Amino acid sequence: MDVTGVVLAAGAGTRAGGPKALRKREDGTPWLTVAVEALRGAGCREVIVVLGPEADAAAGLVPRGTLPVVASDWAEGQSASLKVGLAAASTSSADAVLLTLVDLPHQSAAAARRVVAAGADDPRGSLARAQYSGVPGHPVYLGRDHWGEIGGSVSGDVGAREYLDTHLTIAVDCTDLGGGEDADA
Repeated sequence: MDVTGVVLAAGAGTRAGGPKALRKREDGTPWLTVAVEALRGAGCREVIVVLGPEADAAAGLVPRGTLPVVASDWAEGQSASLKVGLAAASTSSADAVLLTLVDLPHQSAAAARRVVAAGADDPRGSLARAQYSGVPGHPVYLGRDHWGEIGGSVSGDVGAREYLDTHLTIAVDCTDLGGGEDADA
């Protein structure tokens, strides 16, 4: 199974005081590094990071061996970065993407591995997403068969949530692993 990781990091971070792609944990680790390591730890051969505002500054924080792409229309919302991430992944031979957000500074490779394992029975046709205490979260596994329809169905500041809610999506309980809380402040 070939899975490409995609980190959505193109938001303006208006509630966070600036682009989240530039943020770091208290120990100085860039949030981009945390997200990329979680995806690599789940077995993603390739990882794509979608940047937006202050992309030049954020590119300096993108870990080596990671493909940075820019969502020039990032101001349109999360859908813009999702479309750019899926388009970048479509040039690969990947069966699926494992999608996460940059603003999960405590996300883990263990949760990412659990979500990938849920999609293993039908790599190109599966949909799976982490849940924390019954609340849908990230990472999200999107089998390649769904990319076109997802890209065509999202708009504004809405990602794939509505698509996942209306299709057979495997809920993967990751409550015991923690790390699902986003950081908006």
